[in-house]
Amino acid sequence: MPTENRTARLTILIDPRKKAVFERLCADEDTTPSQVVRRLIREYIERASGRPWHAEEEALSDEASDKEGKRRVRGR
Repeated sequence: MPTENRTARLTILIDPRKKAVFERLCADEDTTPSQVVRRLIREYIERASGRPWHAEEEALSDEASDKEGKRRVRGR
């Protein structure tokens, strides 16, 4: 899976006991909590949208939406 170019911070609140177990399980699998959370988010997006996640396509789609939104604001 290609690495995405941009990053954004996501802050969540979680029970400290769950966090400790989660971190231990991640360490047991030789992965980081961030990697697991990114995978879970990607899987959720794919399940909810019904299609595979392709960051490049989403970036192009977002770019097109941004341009369309700016045109609508200017064209009021």
